[in-house]
Amino acid sequence: MTDYKSYDDQHLLTLLKQGKHAAFAEIYNRYWKKLYTLAANKLDDFSEAEDIVQQLFVTIWERREELEVVSTLSSYLAVAVKYRVYKALARISKTMHYGDDQANDAALDVLDDSTQQWLEFNEVRQRLSMLVDSLPEKCRLVYQLSREQGMSQKQVAEELDISEKTVKNHMNRAYKTLKTGLRSFFISL
Repeated sequence: MTDYKSYDDQHLLTLLKQGKHAAFAEIYNRYWKKLYTLAANKLDDFSEAEDIVQQLFVTIWERREELEVVSTLSSYLAVAVKYRVYKALARISKTMHYGDDQANDAALDVLDDSTQQWLEFNEVRQRLSMLVDSLPEKCRLVYQLSREQGMSQKQVAEELDISEKTVKNHMNRAYKTLKTGLRSFFISL
């Protein structure tokens, strides 16, 4: 029996695309609690948070063959959960604003919008990629090594022969730029 716990995320994704249930189970076991905690902290509704995470994993399994993860799996999943939380908060806000009757009608429209969510998520991912590409060269390189290749600040510093403080400064600059760029992107939606 294969021990999938020792596999890195990239290998698990490859096996997932091949339809390996055990690889999916390992991804689920590895990330479910972290994603649930992330959603629950944003929503303050444990049931809604659980539904969001469960639905995310259902979608991942259903779309496993076409799944494209350009950054790390953990970043991909975190962004996907944050996006679903954002949608849930918007729906909750709509419920509070328009009342139960109109909200129930809106909820029916939202029940099966997975294709729309997928398209919107890809749009956010493309925007993030454009923002990363627009970063100054050294800042972009530090960000990519840290977030896309999963290197620690110490590893990045060693790789680029710079201090850890410089790595931290580049990461702070990247976060600030990306946060501002994504905020304006969401406002324009």
